[in-house]
Amino acid sequence: MTSPETGIPALAAALDMSPHPEGGWFVETWTAPQAFLPDGYPGPRAAASAIYFLLAPGDTSAWHTVRSDELWLWHRGGPLDLLLGGDGTSPQSTPQVVRLGPRVEAGERPQVLVPGGVWQSARPAGDEEVLVSCVVAPGFDYDDFHLLDSGR
Repeated sequence: MTSPETGIPALAAALDMSPHPEGGWFVETWTAPQAFLPDGYPGPRAAASAIYFLLAPGDTSAWHTVRSDELWLWHRGGPLDLLLGGDGTSPQSTPQVVRLGPRVEAGERPQVLVPGGVWQSARPAGDEEVLVSCVVAPGFDYDDFHLLDSGR
């Protein structure tokens, strides 16, 4: 439920989330204290990092890539469609759709790994908000993030 006064989803307010550049809401929850220089990276990175990420009905996580592997973990709300668009210079016209959610018997998965460099987008699969965690290893750095059509 979104607050009519602030326009901020109640769960985003409760978790002290901010708007995410790709869409939705997020808050950084953990960054490993250990750092190293992974092969192929321009500088040192934390060993891993994590965020809470919230998408409300009608929200979309815009197409983007992250240099590192990203593990999505479903926590609550409705299911989430994670679109995987390959590792080319832009997303494939027919992406693979993987549904995160609690109903494993119905084909939903409680966690999904997006390999580094793969185009990804996400959206609620129904009319409920969705709370997930995203764990990135090596840790997230905006220098490793490319948002489609953003020039980043």
